[in-house]
Amino acid sequence: MNHTLQLSLASEQDTQRLAHALAAHFSQGIIYLIGDLGAGKTTLTRYLLQKIGHQGAVKSPTYTLVEPYQIGERAVFHFDLYRLNDPYELELMGIRDYLETPNALFIFEWPSKGGNEIPDADLTIEILKSEDDEAERTVVLTMSDQQTLNQIQGTFNVG
Repeated sequence: MNHTLQLSLASEQDTQRLAHALAAHFSQGIIYLIGDLGAGKTTLTRYLLQKIGHQGAVKSPTYTLVEPYQIGERAVFHFDLYRLNDPYELELMGIRDYLETPNALFIFEWPSKGGNEIPDADLTIEILKSEDDEAERTVVLTMSDQQTLNQIQGTFNVG
């Protein structure tokens, strides 16, 4: 059974706080990021990677499909499937090799374009832009572990 947590982010600093809360619980596994262009998916990823120890730039893998990172002993793969025309393209680029990396963190932007080529998410993050305020976002976290959602909520200092 999946559980959800909805948060309001009023600023980029709130996005950073959310990423820090997520980093405490997700250093490996599968994360889906869902949202319109410009919603803040890569910004959230950047803050998450920085919190788990990445020192360099974090760029959107829109044209390369994947940006690999080695953070200490941990492998992180940031996929952006926006430009994918067919999920089978992931097979051709060797997605299975990436997915066989032990204890890795996989972040998928635009996961719906991956079809059955990508595994199910441990955490789905949907980012919705506000129509009234350019900086404001609503974020919906969905996962099967209610206790982890409660801990994220507590770490994020809401409700």
